[in-house]
Amino acid sequence: MEKTKGINRAQFLAGAASAGLAGALLPAGPARATEPLRGLCHRGVVYTVGAGDTPGTAFSTGRMRKDIRVIRDELHADTVDVTGDGVERLTATAAQAAERGLHIWLQPTLGDAPERDILEHLAETGRFAERLRRQGASVDFSVGCEFWLFVPGIVPGATVLERVRNLLEGRVDLARMQRRLDRFTKKAAAVGRSVFRGRLSYAAAQDDQVDWRLFDIVGIDHYSYFRDRADHIAELRRHLRWGKPLAITEFGTCAYVGAPETGGMAWNVVDHDKHPEEIKGHLVRSERTQAAYVVDLVDVFSSMNLYAAMAFEFVTPDAPHRPDDPRHDLDLASYSLTKTIKDRPDDPRSDWHWEPKEAFHALARRYARECRTSRPVPSHRRSGGR
Repeated sequence: MEKTKGINRAQFLAGAASAGLAGALLPAGPARATEPLRGLCHRGVVYTVGAGDTPGTAFSTGRMRKDIRVIRDELHADTVDVTGDGVERLTATAAQAAERGLHIWLQPTLGDAPERDILEHLAETGRFAERLRRQGASVDFSVGCEFWLFVPGIVPGATVLERVRNLLEGRVDLARMQRRLDRFTKKAAAVGRSVFRGRLSYAAAQDDQVDWRLFDIVGIDHYSYFRDRADHIAELRRHLRWGKPLAITEFGTCAYVGAPETGGMAWNVVDHDKHPEEIKGHLVRSERTQAAYVVDLVDVFSSMNLYAAMAFEFVTPDAPHRPDDPRHDLDLASYSLTKTIKDRPDDPRSDWHWEPKEAFHALARRYARECRTSRPVPSHRRSGGR
């Protein structure tokens, strides 16, 4: 369930206790080895390719192609994090991104399925990533996202929401959970290595314990809130101790007052027991709040010269915006840079379109500035290659 991708493990524990061508982004001429890296190496956005919760939000190849063009030409991103499940959807989107000259972060996230199925899905996607890489595309491969949340058997519960509930209510043996997490992470890394010869990574929650010796790039979903940017920097620096490139695999918040302060739990404002689902409480919509938080974080990441940062996420079709009905404005629970507008709000088969939020425009301006001011560097420093 993609709405929950940004959950931070620390939030649960606290609650329980209480083809872009290779070189396309490099300078046309030779760069001096002494030239320092400035700014982000890769500036991107997460693009989820799930099947959709309703007939009207089913995956569309035509819509995807238009979105990839917008990501490059209007958002001014040079990277797209292609994530979700369904090998055909993942590979079609990655191929389109490569055709548009984008750097690809390919990350299968099949969840709520048997372990064997998850690993087979991972292997098949990785084989395609390797074909893209051999054809000259710029691609990194991530073996998954926050396994403790998406892979059954690590945390008790048959679904994501059940596992969330068990964590929040303290019905988890944390030592056993860590052992199971370590075992599956090692197995997934081995599968990734067996099919992909480029840079390998994984998207961990920011407080997860991961043996990063298994990977080439440290990947962190960063949803912290600090008033002082220096505190963000201090938190992120501990991930640099491995001596490997650091990618921020998710960052962002929702468009309401107070959302950034909730960290990775900003999505948790929907009463799923109501039909139709309702927003809990009396939230005040504020696209400006979301935009300011996103841009501030890009400033932090750029100041640290990080390998990559991917904003979560481009669009969330199953969380439509209802400007005339705040109680059912599910976009309030979405981290999306765009708002989904349905032609017929109460019809699950209704067509829809997206419109940019303030965060989209703010991030586009920031990414455009990053593109103009970042200094090119030698390929071995930018890639963190093996």
